[in-house]
Amino acid sequence: MKKIAYLLLTISFCGLTACKTGTKKGGNMDNETLVKIETTLGDIKVKLYNETPKHRDNFIKLAEEGVYEGTLFHRVIKDFMIQAGDPDSKNAPKGKMLGAGDVGYTLPAEFVYPKYFHKKGALSAARQGDNVNPKKESSGCQFYIVTGKVYNDSTLLGMESQMNENKINVIFNTLAQKHMKEIYKMRKENDENGLYELQEKLFAQAQEEAAKQPEFHFTPEQVEAYTTVGGTPHLDGEYTVFGEVVEGMDIVDKIQQVKTDRSDRPEEDVKIVKVEVLD
Repeated sequence: MKKIAYLLLTISFCGLTACKTGTKKGGNMDNETLVKIETTLGDIKVKLYNETPKHRDNFIKLAEEGVYEGTLFHRVIKDFMIQAGDPDSKNAPKGKMLGAGDVGYTLPAEFVYPKYFHKKGALSAARQGDNVNPKKESSGCQFYIVTGKVYNDSTLLGMESQMNENKINVIFNTLAQKHMKEIYKMRKENDENGLYELQEKLFAQAQEEAAKQPEFHFTPEQVEAYTTVGGTPHLDGEYTVFGEVVEGMDIVDKIQQVKTDRSDRPEEDVKIVKVEVLD
C-alpha cells in the first residue's frame, strides 16, 4: 500500500505560479460540466463538480487548449487507479519513465470531504508528497481515475482503527515541518539533547491536539460504496476529488487490465485522442 501511494505522491512539479483558469461553458453554475475523454481504447465521460471550481475550470481550460491530446495513460495499477495528463508523455519513446511533466503551476487543494471521496470512478488530481507539499496542492494537469477494490466491513473497521492510531503521528509530522530549520541546525551541530527535548515537546503537543479531535469513522455513504463498487479509501482527504465517471467505466476497467512494465507504464500505449467539453 505504501509503495502504491508513493507512486502518486512523488511526481515532480514546478513551483506555484499564476494560473488563469477557464470558464464553464454557458456560464450556468447550476449544472455540472460533462467532459468526454476519447482514448484509443474507447470513450470515458466524466462530470466535474461545481464544489471544486478551480479544478473544474482548469480541466476545462486544458481540454479546450488541447493540452491532453496525444498524452498517455502513463501509470496504470490494477485495482488502484489509471493516471494520465503528463505533457511529456506525448510521443514518448517506449520504456521512457514518465510522470514528471507539468504545466508550470499547481492548484490549491479543494477537499469536499467526506461528500466526495475515492470511490470507484472518482476523478482526482495527482500531486507531490507532503514532505515538499504540506498544503497538498494539486498538479496543474495530471489526474487519475480510481478503480480500487471492494472491501468488507471488518477491513474498513480495521482501517478506521489504524487511522485513529496514526493521528498522533500525522499531527507530530505537521508540527515537525514547522521546526525544520531548527531541527537541521541541531543535526548539523550534533545536538542530540536538543533534538530529544524538541521531540518530546512536539509529541506532547501532538497528543494534546489529537485528544481534541473526534475519532475517525467512515460515513454510511463511504461504507456503502467501498463494500459494493469499491475504491481506494486510504487516499481520502489526501487528494482533491473533482469529478467522477458517468459513462465508460468499462473502458476504465479495460485500461487497468493492460500489461505494464516495471514503472507501471502500459507496454502498449493507451493514448488520449481528445478531451471534449460537452456542456
